[in-house]
Amino acid sequence: MTDLKLVVQIPALNEEATIADVIRRIPRDIPGITSTEVVVVDDGSTDRTGELARAAGAHVVRHEKPRGVGAAFKSGIEKSGSLGADIIVTIDADGQFNPADIAQVIQPILSGEADFVTASRFKDAALIPEMPQAKKWGNDFMARWISRLIGKRFYDVSCGFRAYSRNAYLRLVLMGAFTYTHETFLNLAFAGVSIAEVPVKVRGVREFGQSRVANSMFKYGTRTASIILRTYRDYRPLRFFSYIAGAGFLTGLAFGGFLLWWKLHSGGLFPHKWAGFASAFFIGLSVFLFLVGVVAEMLDRMRNTQEEVIFRVRRMEHDLARERAERAERR
Repeated sequence: MTDLKLVVQIPALNEEATIADVIRRIPRDIPGITSTEVVVVDDGSTDRTGELARAAGAHVVRHEKPRGVGAAFKSGIEKSGSLGADIIVTIDADGQFNPADIAQVIQPILSGEADFVTASRFKDAALIPEMPQAKKWGNDFMARWISRLIGKRFYDVSCGFRAYSRNAYLRLVLMGAFTYTHETFLNLAFAGVSIAEVPVKVRGVREFGQSRVANSMFKYGTRTASIILRTYRDYRPLRFFSYIAGAGFLTGLAFGGFLLWWKLHSGGLFPHKWAGFASAFFIGLSVFLFLVGVVAEMLDRMRNTQEEVIFRVRRMEHDLARERAERAERR
């Protein structure tokens, strides 16, 4: 395809201080890109964010009340797809990322190297931004955790500056409303989409306001961990339940071993008969959980088929939307 449309998607909540500047700084003359449009998802702002974004030339999708970055991301994907986007770039509205780096981030897609690209704040040690040590540790922990689940090393899985080819964004099936960054990684990796990581320089601390996602490290960590575990459960159910079943089985063996030791030592079971019941319970539970994993693995095959059907239907809808947009431009 020679005519490629780029849509830059920006989730925003009360970002009137920076939104217009971010939109104006988005490059319109990127080699390989024929046209560029901007979509701002106003996630229930109480200031002039939506008004200023529209005045700066962006399409604005409005949520009447805040629904979360994950929900804003999904709304933006739907709108960008309806505009016939071949590549979607997500970038934050707070000005921490440099819009001029969009050309660099989408390059692996243009060259055919990858279908999903994430900007990385930590891959290049020389570009690591200034930020609280707790956030650095949290980002590194999440990156190592996601990398272990995927089986490939990534250094930044929490960055909101990303690029998706049509093949990537049409495959997304996301459930989390709080955030989307980690779920996206797992979703696309398990779908077999090629992923690249591009180092960029960013500002580690916001110039105005505070993060709506990571303003509480405990809240961010617990809710993000919940999303990761649910996604891993859905895409690797047998492995997920086998880990839990294995832990239960070992616990049951430990109780049983203790009871056996006590019988050999004392010649009887009293007063530790309870250990036998505990052993039977945990071993029985482990067998049950393993069988749940087997059934879930069978259901997972059905889900894979359904997601492939969804992808093909979305691709047909995307092609129709693009044709309608091209006809409207010719009029």
